[in-house]
Amino acid sequence: MKNRHDTTINNKSWQLENIVISHNIIDYSTFEKKVFKNDKELVRLHFGLNGDYNFRCKQLNSEFTFTGHHNNIIYSDGIEMEISNKSKRIETFGINFSTEYFITIAQNGTDSLKRFSEKILNKESAILSDQWMPNNFKIQCVINEIINCSNTNELKNLFLLSKSIELLVLQAELYNNKNQTHFIKSNLDKQKLFEAKEILTLKIDNPPTIVALSKQISLNEFKLKKGFKELFGTTIFGYIHKNRMNLAKKLLLETDKSAKEIAYETGYSSPQHFSNAFKKEFGTSPDSIRNNSDFAIQKG
Repeated sequence: MKNRHDTTINNKSWQLENIVISHNIIDYSTFEKKVFKNDKELVRLHFGLNGDYNFRCKQLNSEFTFTGHHNNIIYSDGIEMEISNKSKRIETFGINFSTEYFITIAQNGTDSLKRFSEKILNKESAILSDQWMPNNFKIQCVINEIINCSNTNELKNLFLLSKSIELLVLQAELYNNKNQTHFIKSNLDKQKLFEAKEILTLKIDNPPTIVALSKQISLNEFKLKKGFKELFGTTIFGYIHKNRMNLAKKLLLETDKSAKEIAYETGYSSPQHFSNAFKKEFGTSPDSIRNNSDFAIQKG
């Protein structure tokens, strides 16, 4: 969809009984300021996936600057947001809970979720934390599972519901640990680590060595390794491995490519090496996964 300023908006959404899930990609032709309004009461799990922008919320009386992956939880009874893009593409993902359903879940959660629920009960516009946290690897994996959901059978809604609650649990866990001492403190170092993560994602078939990656982003190896684990909840090698395995499973379930083709496409030196890694990860061989009904359900 294009507007008169040639801004392209691609939206995908899933409607459940108490939850609305949305994935939005906005491609701008210019750098501009836009105002978005919604008169509905909502609790939103918000995840930034790509792009740089300034965000101002009238109800929260707050302004934030975002780069790369980030997340938080917002409550407002009607909301007005002013967004100024600093990159040509912004990609976001969100889960809007009905207030009653969210409170039912959150009241049994962490102390921060309980305090947040109290503000919702008092109809006080609120944000879970003034400090927005980066999306860790687990959060990103769950978001990808929802975005790539193609199941159309009766289990689809159950799948989406379970993944939505899983994201809430992962966020609660992330913010529960946010007061721990952090190794990476500067925004510049954080930006470099986001850049490293993007490089590894784009070059999954032939990722750079840690030495090469360190030079590419101008961050020493010690900071790169320790900072990556702190921000994304996994090591660099763990991130590469999980990305390869998830992509391999997706290709096996959704394409007709052979295991041999997928092995080389995901960066393995031989089909045997790929097969061994896949079986260790998922408990079944690449050749048998297509005939495994349990994995066929997971395709959703």
